[in-house]
Amino acid sequence: MKKTLFMLVVAALFSAASEKAFAQFEKGDKLLNAGINLGGTYGGGGVGVGASFEGGVHDFISVGGQADFTTWNYGWVGYKWRYNFFTIAARGSYHYGKHFLKLDNLDLYAGPSLGYRISSFSDPDGWSGVYNDGYGSGVFFGVFAGARYYFKPNMGVFAEVGYNASPVKAGIAFKF
Repeated sequence: MKKTLFMLVVAALFSAASEKAFAQFEKGDKLLNAGINLGGTYGGGGVGVGASFEGGVHDFISVGGQADFTTWNYGWVGYKWRYNFFTIAARGSYHYGKHFLKLDNLDLYAGPSLGYRISSFSDPDGWSGVYNDGYGSGVFFGVFAGARYYFKPNMGVFAEVGYNASPVKAGIAFKF
């Protein structure tokens, strides 16, 4: 937790020092999203944290990676299960807002992610012999669509939806 907080502070300092004048995505931009995941993998009601980093390789395309941790509990009286999912993936985004938006502070994007998901299951009540977790670790493929709204030229908020590490992500966005 301390490392995450430290990284957010460092990113905020770098973004404050940047002299970039426009928020619309451009080739060479470096983008950092850090936030919370709402909703669990495979439809569970979990929460988690995650971050993604991308670099602009074209005026409309960025590539990078993401790391997310999501957890959710499932159970009723006498039964308590816990699922944990750690996802690390490469991702790419197509920034399509420039095609039709005149707002410099809004960046619309969408893309795929491909990586590996580590799934763990715990059953403190001992029912794992009767019920299997059903979610294994393995290759992960996701898709997402999102928006970044910059209230400063290099700092703002973001939200993403889709089939990714979680159905909804939201948090703070930085541009370097």
